[in-house]
Amino acid sequence: MSLTDTLRSPRGTAAMFVALAAFWGTSFVAIETGLHAFPPLLFAGLRYAIAGGIVLLYAVLTTDRWLPRSRGEWLSVGVSGVLVIALYHALLYLGELHVSGAVAAVVISIAPVLTAVFASVLLPDESLGRVELVGFGLGVLGVAVIAAPSGDAIGAATVVPVLLILGGAVAFALGGVLTRPLKTSLPLRSMQAWTMLLGAGVLFAGAALRGESVAAIHWTPNAIVSLVYLTVVSGVVAFLIYFELLDRAGPSTVHLVSYLEPVVATLMSFAVLGDVVGPRALVGFLAVFAGFAVVERDRFAVLDATRERARLAYVRLVHSEHVSPDGRRSYEHADD
Repeated sequence: MSLTDTLRSPRGTAAMFVALAAFWGTSFVAIETGLHAFPPLLFAGLRYAIAGGIVLLYAVLTTDRWLPRSRGEWLSVGVSGVLVIALYHALLYLGELHVSGAVAAVVISIAPVLTAVFASVLLPDESLGRVELVGFGLGVLGVAVIAAPSGDAIGAATVVPVLLILGGAVAFALGGVLTRPLKTSLPLRSMQAWTMLLGAGVLFAGAALRGESVAAIHWTPNAIVSLVYLTVVSGVVAFLIYFELLDRAGPSTVHLVSYLEPVVATLMSFAVLGDVVGPRALVGFLAVFAGFAVVERDRFAVLDATRERARLAYVRLVHSEHVSPDGRRSYEHADD
């Protein structure tokens, strides 16, 4: 089997899915590391200014249109840039000043649940029944478990940062829902590039209002590695994988990556920084995941059916089927 066949196979798609979870999951730890050297909003702005420029250049070279034209396209860029890039990352980075990247990833994992809730309220073809409301309640309960103050000072000090990160998840989910009705023919990578650049501009403005300065950056080797990793790997490379997975599997499947990110973030946080996620965060994540499973139970069934159809289609594409007289099936590679 050629490398191209492997990448196009269901196994190749699964590998890309895992890679995306790894790149985005490790970003929480890279943010935590970089915040020792960068002011938070300036850090996020630099990341997306550079990544947006690279993705825009890629869009210019690989698409038939890289500049938004219609009011709807610019509105979509504006909504995503302000909510999904600027506000989400501003609140996430501010929260991570005081909690670990692993805990932040657990809190952010409620975003798909919030997306389903916002869609049911704002979109006419979406609705939540009693079962889905139970799922939403489980998700909120999970975040509450993480944020609830304990008897010690450390536990009490995590309440505001966790709420900031939760606000980031709200902004991310709301931005995703508000852009759904905005029809556009602009290629996705072009849209994403402008979204990043606009979001970076808003983050720079916020940094200026907070009095953040480039002079305050400590250009240590760890700081440079963190910025490069977030920009190139978690930014450019991860989004290119994301675009490909959207074409192959659709957004409903791709957003399942949110539930692998905390696992990756927890393992990497322990390996790199020695941070250990406590039992409260673990219980909170399990509650959030249970809520998501309830809200998205129908899509899990569709995902299983889609995966099986993809597997059978791939088998027929690259193999020839032979049926023996006794009904047994065997396959030979199409090139054989």
